[in-house]
Amino acid sequence: MSLSSNPQSAAHKSTLSYFTWAFAFTAIGLALGAWLGWSSTGTLAGMGTVFFICVVLAVLEISLSFDNAIVNANKLKDMTPEWQHRFLTWGIIIAVFGMRIIFPLAIVAIAAKIGPWEALVLAAAKPEEYARIMTDAHLPIAAFGGTFLMMVGLTYFFDHEKDVHWIQWLESKMARAATIKGVEIGIVLLLVVLFSNLLDGQDTVTFMTSAIYGLVTYLAVEVLGGLLDMSQKSIAATGAKGGFGAFLYLEVLDASFSFDGVIGAFALTQNLFIIAIGLGIGAMYVRSMTIMLVEKGTLAEYRYLEHGAFYAVLILSVIMYVQTLAHIPEVITGLGGASLIGISFWASVRHNRKEREAEAMGATH
Repeated sequence: MSLSSNPQSAAHKSTLSYFTWAFAFTAIGLALGAWLGWSSTGTLAGMGTVFFICVVLAVLEISLSFDNAIVNANKLKDMTPEWQHRFLTWGIIIAVFGMRIIFPLAIVAIAAKIGPWEALVLAAAKPEEYARIMTDAHLPIAAFGGTFLMMVGLTYFFDHEKDVHWIQWLESKMARAATIKGVEIGIVLLLVVLFSNLLDGQDTVTFMTSAIYGLVTYLAVEVLGGLLDMSQKSIAATGAKGGFGAFLYLEVLDASFSFDGVIGAFALTQNLFIIAIGLGIGAMYVRSMTIMLVEKGTLAEYRYLEHGAFYAVLILSVIMYVQTLAHIPEVITGLGGASLIGISFWASVRHNRKEREAEAMGATH
């Protein structure tokens, strides 16, 4: 899985060719899921149930993370080929195994005050107890992840150098307001105070503490990324951006996007290994979409596609906050993000058509 260094060869590649690895991983993952269903139940019905859950989880992950692919591509297109390759190789290992297996185990280990091995045994022997602990940990996860994603979305719009606007009246004002230092941090802190006041007792403290950690993590990654990337003279000399700092940023971003899917998966199954298979398949498609978007220059061709993705990120962050008060079905989250991206794609197509018509009119005169 790699990015082509030749733009012309990328232009001639078919869309399906970008998903070769994803298709292979899907076949292996579904076969493994079917075997897991048969070995645990000994019936065809049980095998079919696990197989179906893996498919549903993969679709859930893709629908929740489509905006993740666009945001990744936005950052990845400016990275050097070496770090692009590292993100698409090491990064997929971290995304599939780290976030879908190690991360849930770490949460349970911390919440239950047990060791990682005991958490793994608990997941295998007592999945109901494991799922209960994971569900109980949803509030701090939502506060942390929601805050990080909110900063990602707001930083994109509060940029005084941003001159392409989809929703002109709103985005132009946000770009002008970006001259006020720390305006996005102020907005996030106001929302943190608002939502924490809607909670009761210890939940208020937990939400506020986790949200502050999310904010500090975002700022720390930004600062660390800047320092690390500035130290790489070879990158600066070529005019390319992004080294280990950008890689670290993308990994934390991936983690934030994954919180919702990992927690939501427990509504379908309490088996850690089935969740890892289903969400892992979805993660492979997200990576494949990221490669396609970068190589084909889709973000440049469809000028509002990024806007739709970052609006979806903002909405997802607010939904994660709201989920600390009431449950919102994952299908609503996924469809909401996909709809925004679809509308932004349609707006981009309309813009391109108008430009071609204007050029044609100019040529006739």
